[in-house]
Amino acid sequence: QVPLVESGGGLVQAGGSLRLSCVASGSSFSINAMGWYRQAPGKQRELVATISSGGRTIYADSVKGRFTISRDNAKNTVWLQMNSLKPEDTAVYYCNAHIIYHGDLIPSWGQGTQVTVSS
Repeated sequence: QVPLVESGGGLVQAGGSLRLSCVASGSSFSINAMGWYRQAPGKQRELVATISSGGRTIYADSVKGRFTISRDNAKNTVWLQMNSLKPEDTAVYYCNAHIIYHGDLIPSWGQGTQVTVSS
């Protein structure tokens, strides 16, 4: 499995901003879609945003207009810029990547980074 290393979580007041980063480390692989999911206490993991290798994006309705996903294919990196944060955005955020390794599609997950938005 290709490790995904996340960073950028933390504590922020409502209305503030955070930027999450996720890097797929290693070599000899390519990546199709990358994305961010989140899981709040007592809730199921849900999609936040995804981006294809060609840059096509999909957002959850709850974050449209506030969050922006982007990626650098050469650096195997995906970012999530989160603006106008709300307390309901509080969750553990997970990076996801569809890794192509020796012809096999391997869905990979990061370890998760906590985002806490105070009211």
